[in-house]
Amino acid sequence: MSRPMCRLFTQRLGANFAQTPRTTAAFRNTAAAGGRRFASGESGPNPKPGQNPFKVWPFVAITLVGTGSYILMARSRDGSYMTPDITTPQTPRLPAPKQDHPRFSPTNVTVVFVLGGPGAGKGTQCAKLVDEYNFTHLSAGDLLRAEQERPGSEFGGLIKEYIRDGKIVPMEVTVQLLENAMAEVVEQSGGRGKFLIDGFPRKMDQAEKFEESVVKAAFVLFFDAPEDVMMERLVKRGETSGRADDNVESIRKRFRVFVETSMPVVERFEKEGRVVRVKATQMPEKVYEDVKEGIQPWIGGKN
Repeated sequence: MSRPMCRLFTQRLGANFAQTPRTTAAFRNTAAAGGRRFASGESGPNPKPGQNPFKVWPFVAITLVGTGSYILMARSRDGSYMTPDITTPQTPRLPAPKQDHPRFSPTNVTVVFVLGGPGAGKGTQCAKLVDEYNFTHLSAGDLLRAEQERPGSEFGGLIKEYIRDGKIVPMEVTVQLLENAMAEVVEQSGGRGKFLIDGFPRKMDQAEKFEESVVKAAFVLFFDAPEDVMMERLVKRGETSGRADDNVESIRKRFRVFVETSMPVVERFEKEGRVVRVKATQMPEKVYEDVKEGIQPWIGGKN
């Protein structure tokens, strides 16, 4: 029985007792008289047809209310009357690396994190370093876009939504994609490899996760450029790139995310003495000369 129905019975029951005080008194008088007649052997008077010395329906109401309350309580205990449990769908996740130490040794595998705001020229400079220093260039953004387009990808829709909104893709997805790509190269290269990882880490927890599970990075190569210069470059690139995130609204979101989340990574590595900072507003050739000069103490020769 529902709570409103219980309340209605209670109200009517209280009103009945309040409005008929004579019923209780009549009942007491009748009971007393009956007792005297029983002791004297007299028979009591027969009630008139349809007449009842006290009303019965309030007691019926009490019984119904009690029974309904008991049923409701019993159902709620065994779960048969409870609201169905609605489970929120979970965001899909790639399995995190299971090893309790980095997969690769920094003695055999060299990793350089390449950071800079959107449009700072990271891809252009990485291509030059690949040609001259035999690095393998891994772009976190390119890996995510490739996974997004891969038929049957469990994470394609998730990645597409995050990239479109200028948000950072969940860490587990990005780290696992990078590890898979690196493992393939290392296996084909006799257990060794040199990697430029472009556009990663985007947050400090990504850097920590990568170094805990994959390998410790040698240093961060940071391309420093003001926002107005990067905006001009990206708008021009968007005319031909066909990328969903090369529009003004997405670019502004990406700037904001970079300043709020990626710059703390640069600052943290800089405190550890692991940053090569290059001014990225110059002509590409001059920028590359500064890059080579900055990384020479870290990587030595070109092999």
